[in-house]
Amino acid sequence: MEQGKVLRRQQRRGRFAPSPTGVLHLGNLRTALLGWLQSRLSGGEWLLRLDDLDTPRNRSGASESILADLSWLGLGWDGPVILQSERRPLYAAALASLRRQGQIYPCHCSRRSLAVVSAPHGAWPVYPGLCRELPPHWGELQGRRPSWRLRLPEGRLRWPEQVGAGGDLDLAAQVGDVVLRRADGFVAYHLATAVDELSLGITTVLRGDDLWHSTAPQLAVMRCLGLQQLPEYWHVPLWRQDDGRRLAKRDGSEGLEALRERGLDAAAVIGRLAASLELVPAGSRLSALELQQQLSELELRDALRAKALPGTVLPGTLKKGSGLEAPMTGHSEAMQSVFNS
Repeated sequence: MEQGKVLRRQQRRGRFAPSPTGVLHLGNLRTALLGWLQSRLSGGEWLLRLDDLDTPRNRSGASESILADLSWLGLGWDGPVILQSERRPLYAAALASLRRQGQIYPCHCSRRSLAVVSAPHGAWPVYPGLCRELPPHWGELQGRRPSWRLRLPEGRLRWPEQVGAGGDLDLAAQVGDVVLRRADGFVAYHLATAVDELSLGITTVLRGDDLWHSTAPQLAVMRCLGLQQLPEYWHVPLWRQDDGRRLAKRDGSEGLEALRERGLDAAAVIGRLAASLELVPAGSRLSALELQQQLSELELRDALRAKALPGTVLPGTLKKGSGLEAPMTGHSEAMQSVFNS
């Protein structure tokens, strides 16, 4: 974690963090392009991290396909590819630290029982705290190991956004005690992501707006692990189908191979990705570098804001006029908006 603090002070750092569960579809590729652009326009580094911890979901050849697609589009990354599967000792150390602090507790609830009693907020199930105040039993019960949950405090958690709606969530009612280690022993997404943002010195998190709600538990974990500088968050619009559904790997959404079979080269694909957000006119052909040369970071941010879905208000968000949607936010200013009760 200390190395991350040093890296964060040295320069801005972004990252692209796909899971190797299939080929990248157009929505993934557009988010990668936006992350690469933001990092390059800010004079920072752009890291590539493969979130490959959930090994049963990983597909053979997916990692190689991701690297090949990014390279073909001219989206070069800085440093070696980072594999979460090689960082398990770091996650284990973070869990041990949180356990010593009393920030986590064992939960023996099954998914089936929680499906009946959990309070949903959109697609976000809020854990009702059934095991929170019980005497902790870290071993097996009825042949089943417990999951480990983060013990969130009462109050609200706020964070500013560069693109998406500013965050303002009630921790108990809208977030709940999320799982940090699953009952099967796998480290959960929120823990691994929070540890990586801290330890890799990430200053800018650009990702799809479907992960907006995940920011709250991840910031809560970071706070427990010594967060001092809040990353900038850019939650960008997803690429959706005509019926409004998001693109998804499991649905076999179109990737680069299909576009290449139709005769599109890298310049045409970059033009299509950029034109989908009106960064360039439809039909444009240009490289990622040429697109970078046409934009500033502020212009990119403003274009993304303009394309956010009209009328979308995420649960508990700060609306326009809150003061959090205005100019590019500095790290020290942003910290003043976080973890307010």
